[in-house]
Amino acid sequence: MGKYLLAVWQCRYFWLSLVKMDLRTRYRRSVLGMGWSLLHPIAMTAIICIVFPRFLKGIDIHEYAPFVLAGLACWNYILFVTLQGCQCFYQGEMYIRQFPAPMAIFPLRTALGGTIHFLIALTVVTGVAWIFQGAVNPLALLSLIPVVVLLFVFVWSLAVLAGIANLFFNDTQHLCEIFFQLLFYATPIMYGAEMLAGSRLAKVIQLNPFGMFMSLIREPILNQTIPSWSTFGWACLIVVIFAAAAGFVLARLQKKLIFRL
Repeated sequence: MGKYLLAVWQCRYFWLSLVKMDLRTRYRRSVLGMGWSLLHPIAMTAIICIVFPRFLKGIDIHEYAPFVLAGLACWNYILFVTLQGCQCFYQGEMYIRQFPAPMAIFPLRTALGGTIHFLIALTVVTGVAWIFQGAVNPLALLSLIPVVVLLFVFVWSLAVLAGIANLFFNDTQHLCEIFFQLLFYATPIMYGAEMLAGSRLAKVIQLNPFGMFMSLIREPILNQTIPSWSTFGWACLIVVIFAAAAGFVLARLQKKLIFRL
């Protein structure tokens, strides 16, 4: 594994150029540029904040708006990288046939592009929380550094698994879209587990691994506190499981992938 990661690092100029090319292609001739990546979560937050307080009484909009925006930023990051990861090997087919680079480079390309948008979204969430709540703890914000690293490894692993699965079953992306649409309502994006205390959905939300990462994002920004070691521990366990699965599948199937393109 060490030699493999070293080989990926030695190709850093190659995959960094791919990421730059993707960003330029996506926002070519665009007026807002990367600002379009923020328009969706901001618009969704505005709609949810208008609709939900009418049904759930006692919601403070100054706390609820940053809560929803942070959840959407994390959710869109995971969703974007996973769905784009389904096509990562097809997008890199021309390079795969010409250059014997490690296959993990192509999911990495997708994960890095999504990470850039996610970091911009986190900056916006922090700004909104400061405007609405008027307090930011710099020490707590430093805990976001290991959180972002964990999330990056997690989505990279998801991109690897989704990309390989899509090579062997071409409807994987469509199934992922349906799965994530269903999972959206079982993830603490619009509501926290405490809002549904005593219900079955609250138990589902507590077992949702995506909710763990949202807690790691929300606590430093919204509560100005460093997440507990238990939350970090569970998140690390989730990342290790998915990273190990991605590494195992990639090691077993890497040489066969080119015959599926």
